[in-house]
Amino acid sequence: MQKRSFSARALPVPNRQRLDAGYNTSQQEAVQSLLMLTPSPVGRGDDIYSPGAFMTTHHSLYSQIPATDRLLREPRVHAAVARFGHTATVEILRLLQDEARSHIQTENALPDWCAAWGLEVELRLEEKAQSALRPVINLTGTVLHTNLGRAQQAEEAVAAVVQAMRSPVTLEYDLDGAGRGHRDRALADLLCELTGAEDACIVNNNAAAVLLMLAATASGKEVVVSRGELVEIGGAFRIPDVMRQAGCTLHEVGTTNRTHAKDYRAAVNENTGLLMKVHTSNYQIAGFTKTVEEAELAELGRELGVPVVADLGSGSLVDLSQYGLPKEPMPQEMIAAGVSLVSFSGDKLLGGPQAGIIVGKRALIAKLQQHPLKRALRADKMTLAALEATLRLYLHPEKLAERLPTLRLLARDAASIRAQGELLLPHVAPHYPDFDVRLEACQSQIGSGSLPVDRLPSAALTFTPRDGRGSQLDALSARWRALPAPVIGRIYDGRMWLDLRCLEDEARFLEMLLK
Repeated sequence: MQKRSFSARALPVPNRQRLDAGYNTSQQEAVQSLLMLTPSPVGRGDDIYSPGAFMTTHHSLYSQIPATDRLLREPRVHAAVARFGHTATVEILRLLQDEARSHIQTENALPDWCAAWGLEVELRLEEKAQSALRPVINLTGTVLHTNLGRAQQAEEAVAAVVQAMRSPVTLEYDLDGAGRGHRDRALADLLCELTGAEDACIVNNNAAAVLLMLAATASGKEVVVSRGELVEIGGAFRIPDVMRQAGCTLHEVGTTNRTHAKDYRAAVNENTGLLMKVHTSNYQIAGFTKTVEEAELAELGRELGVPVVADLGSGSLVDLSQYGLPKEPMPQEMIAAGVSLVSFSGDKLLGGPQAGIIVGKRALIAKLQQHPLKRALRADKMTLAALEATLRLYLHPEKLAERLPTLRLLARDAASIRAQGELLLPHVAPHYPDFDVRLEACQSQIGSGSLPVDRLPSAALTFTPRDGRGSQLDALSARWRALPAPVIGRIYDGRMWLDLRCLEDEARFLEMLLK
């Protein structure tokens, strides 16, 4: 049996590429010093991958994993202790040591990051400390993106929330009478001013608003609804299911595409609690259709002595057509038409926080406020603070498109978006040589079930792989999602599309894409 000798040369195994790839000169020398300790074969037929060679190689690599106390003295790790705490830092160190051992066992090599333990510790700690709700750059082309939090809040709303969080506030305290007040009162007065309603009620989302509205006014009774309005929204939330939970009996009338006033009239009996209109905000039926307008239904309700309620879903307090957008039904129009109760969302077209808003007759709102479900569904002080600040913006409609982010983004014209893209393209394209980067026309959508068939002309930066491989797009998407400020686009028709409609911080965008 030949004896092994130690050679002053690096072991010529494939792992060398993994060990020093991407390192600078000093880091490569450090890695090579590990490999120089590895026994080199002497004589023909001696296998460097024999068990003995593996054991020696493993032993020399294991010995290069620093002890915890030694790592804690490394300047960058020491700084991490000051920033993140001793316990968290040691936990990451031990995790990395275990990872290094596992990598040696499976790959016969140290992980790439072993040349810079301090940097890896810092990166892991920063990643762990990141909030689960991370700010992203929304370039999906959907303005009110449900998965990305829907409406961006106005600066006034953000400031109001911060103030409400930092200090005790008059949430349920009456300064005039020095006694208990009602948390909805201030906002109710504001909503009445904006909509012309007699009173208002606020809960935590519009689904809750519909549930409370039905439970408080029609439990144990029939609710008459057109078959064409039995909607389902996200998360399989269906009007018939909500009615059952509220203790109501659904009475369908008409057909999917056509419902007449006579259908509602024929359905009313001694057990009818409500006539209900549901705005089909997330789909549209076109062609041979007929619906009963709210004013006509409200008149029928007054004649028959049955309250009429309307679920608007999105709900907008301004006529969107003045901003070049499709018109949506407005709560104040429903109130003027004689509808008894109207519910709508706070975080869709209204542009505020997630909330369910109900406006209407004082006597019916009182029933909602007194119902046990109201306490379970009530909004917290941060929501109320943001909603009040948002609603106050509507008192100054001439400045609304400038101060309300949702309306500002929806109202952007295609020409200004394209001009923005023309400025960005020369900066971005050279950094992506594997892609054909262009500026193309596209269509944005409003999102969150609002105006489902309407599209907004826009412009996008598109990235088409030069080699035609779709996997390139998946890798690009993953790369952008891993950025400190993740960039979220959409893959469609063999290209990555970055719709620029919602891009306002161009400097941050370029900082991310040019990393």
